[in-house]
Amino acid sequence: MPVVVKDWKAINKSRPEDRKKVDQKTRKFLPLTDAVIEDHLLGKETVGVYPLLPDEACWFLAADFDKTTWEYDSMAFLETCQELNVPAALERSRSGKGGHIWIFFDRAIPAITARKLGCVLLTRTMERRHQVGLDSYDRFFPNQDTMPKGGLGNLIALPLQFAPRKAGNTKFINPDFHPYPDQWQFLSTIRRMPADAVEEIVAEAQRKGDLIGVRMSIADDEEAQDPWTLPPSRKRKERPIEGPLPKTVQIVRANLVYVESKDLPPAMLNRLLRLAAFQNPEFYKAQAMRLSTYDKPRVIACGQEFVQHIAVPRGCLTETLALLEAHKIRPEVRDERYAGTAIETEFQGQLRPFQEEAVAKITAHDEGILCAPTAFGKTAVAAWLIAKRKVNTLVVVHRQQLLDQWQERLGMFLDLPARSIGQIGGGKTDRTGCVDVAVIQSLYRNDEVKDFVAEYGQVIVDECHHISAFTFEQVMRQVKAKYVVGLTATPTRKDGHHPIIYMQCGPVRFSMSARTMTETTPFEHKVTPRHTEFRMAPDLSDVTIQDIYGALVNDVPRNEMIANDIVRAIKSGRCPLLLTGRTEHLQYFAAKLAGVAQHVFVLKGGMGKKQRLEIAAALAAVPENESRVILATGSYIGEGFDDARLDTLFLAMPISWKGTLQQYVGRLHRLHDNKRFVQVYDYVDNYVLMLARMYERRLKGYAAIGYVIEAETLPRDSAAPLNGRVGSA
Repeated sequence: MPVVVKDWKAINKSRPEDRKKVDQKTRKFLPLTDAVIEDHLLGKETVGVYPLLPDEACWFLAADFDKTTWEYDSMAFLETCQELNVPAALERSRSGKGGHIWIFFDRAIPAITARKLGCVLLTRTMERRHQVGLDSYDRFFPNQDTMPKGGLGNLIALPLQFAPRKAGNTKFINPDFHPYPDQWQFLSTIRRMPADAVEEIVAEAQRKGDLIGVRMSIADDEEAQDPWTLPPSRKRKERPIEGPLPKTVQIVRANLVYVESKDLPPAMLNRLLRLAAFQNPEFYKAQAMRLSTYDKPRVIACGQEFVQHIAVPRGCLTETLALLEAHKIRPEVRDERYAGTAIETEFQGQLRPFQEEAVAKITAHDEGILCAPTAFGKTAVAAWLIAKRKVNTLVVVHRQQLLDQWQERLGMFLDLPARSIGQIGGGKTDRTGCVDVAVIQSLYRNDEVKDFVAEYGQVIVDECHHISAFTFEQVMRQVKAKYVVGLTATPTRKDGHHPIIYMQCGPVRFSMSARTMTETTPFEHKVTPRHTEFRMAPDLSDVTIQDIYGALVNDVPRNEMIANDIVRAIKSGRCPLLLTGRTEHLQYFAAKLAGVAQHVFVLKGGMGKKQRLEIAAALAAVPENESRVILATGSYIGEGFDDARLDTLFLAMPISWKGTLQQYVGRLHRLHDNKRFVQVYDYVDNYVLMLARMYERRLKGYAAIGYVIEAETLPRDSAAPLNGRVGSA
């Protein structure tokens, strides 16, 4: 930790967070003097430095190698430095189990430029030694381009500290890993790299696309640091791999795509691993916001190295074959996927024309994704695929609520006895081996995937955009099924990790936009904006979005406005759904509307299966001529909740991401005889800048799915009485 004039304990002891805030504003750092350096060399102190200066420049770059193979890794890196005429010095770490390679500059240069130099060196190094690993991009000092708020960046211990030096560590070492006899004499020979030379190497690498050599997250190329370097095709041109290459290579298709590595040069193995990797948008977003990038890897790698094989996810097969064929290597593919056991079932239903188009596209391939909005009928399509392919199938969901729904729907669409549709999850393991529905968490226990995951001929992943979650991905990496199908309405993830979806399920085979789906429905789609007077206290600083949400929940005028709008909707014969993010918000509206609607249903997380089934039965039993309102958390109802009567949505809590908006409004799109138009009440909090910007993003989201924004005509007065039950006489 940084050494300051005042001790932390001497500053405001009331709360840890207060102590930190006070210290960051008032702290004064002790200067680095000759006496401090002497204490470091004598072992009285251990001194480290923060390479990142306040102006986001640095005097040096250090690369850290700490794997068991650090000696091989560091020598490969040094060899690259020599090739590019980059002066570098290797120091054995304090533990003796790793090394630091130091590159010093003739003047302070921007950290972003220094780190780009490190990336170029590492990318070139991995062409000769792929074992260095893509995680090495996170092992630089400094570890980010910009100064994080309230922080100083990462700290590196200075060499030559007394105690480890006596053990032969923290010393600069030669290519044979022996310390230089005279450390001071060696240091005096180190050449500082001219800033112009750094910029020249970086510029040339950027021009060739060799900076990192890993794709950006799909659909995020425009957010790359240097988007102007991309060619019109948005594809990076790769350099041909030189050296002796085999005429053929063995490939095995199973749970992964296994490429035999024994005859392939390191550059080809490196290129194969990079096919299954992408740059992490969360790293760049955190850095741009001056937040810490700790625990946010710069590159997310999904490949794996075995003793005799390089393995990449199933969705990388096409690119793998193309890479090999581009280098005139003939792939010999052996299929070891599990074809499954035969089942007898027929589809009991009728597909709509766009569903028929979808199944034609999907059945033309063994893997792929169906991307379609709510009300498309993805469950019906999945049932049709089970009946068509007639192999035992595992349906994977991420919530118990979806498991219940899938069991019910499959029982309706397939002529299978109820005992043939099994359940894995929710406290039960009633596996049939015919058609089973499983909650993902039940397939991964104690860091192990259940063996039976590999015993299905087809795996269907509902809401497959969740695959990038660790547990989900670990399960999918063990699936050996011949057929893998992903279902989703929103294949693009907010965190930018959607490449993992395509790696595990294959590309999108059929897609229907929410707007196209909207145009197929026989009712109008409206948005009614409701401008509120909500404000945050002007004297508050460092307000987070969670602070704002908490204030929204407790804002009486805003809540009264929403409640009165719901009352008007009920009196008009509408069937409303209110969504919020806080359970205490639900409790408020439940109390307000208890005497208004004849039936008030509250849906939130944490409900057991029995309670969910009871509420579902009660909802279904409400007569058409009786009023009702559903109050729910967005996380509970955003995926997998179906109720065809819903026609009015009240967004009581602001959202911004288009995927979430699409999921929420999709609850209104089920066909119903009495449905003439669907309507969204959007509460606009323009007096809070953050919330105003969220509304601007929602407007784009509404336009994308075909909703029309109406002029606000309802009164803003929140004093209308909330009394009188609405319903049948």
